[in-house]
Amino acid sequence: MPQQVCTTALMKCSFGVAPAPFSAGPVRTVLTSNLMAGNIMDFKPMVNIPTFGMCMSLANPATAAATAAALGVLTPTPCMPVTVAPWLPGVPNVLIENFPALDNNCKLMCMWAGVIQFVTPGQVTHQIP
Repeated sequence: MPQQVCTTALMKCSFGVAPAPFSAGPVRTVLTSNLMAGNIMDFKPMVNIPTFGMCMSLANPATAAATAAALGVLTPTPCMPVTVAPWLPGVPNVLIENFPALDNNCKLMCMWAGVIQFVTPGQVTHQIP
């Protein structure tokens, strides 16, 4: 059953080395048990989506350059997410501040080929119809 995502939910990136906490907002009037509820527009790098530690994607120019300098040995570089489009698919029948809500099935693409998804939906898990 899908679960609503709120601030504190843990995310992972397919090319990152560490999980990171999601942050809804920055200003949100819809709360889920005193935590800001997420919607598909919460995709801004370093506001909603923090770093995942190090990036291992060769689509990332910094990682590609470091790997080339190391004669082809994969050399991760600091992760700086580049997310330019909303989360998909969202929950179209549940709107949070006029946009579809986030649930634990939503995914977000990074320009460096990473797929970002939720590991946990947050401290509070509410089922979404």
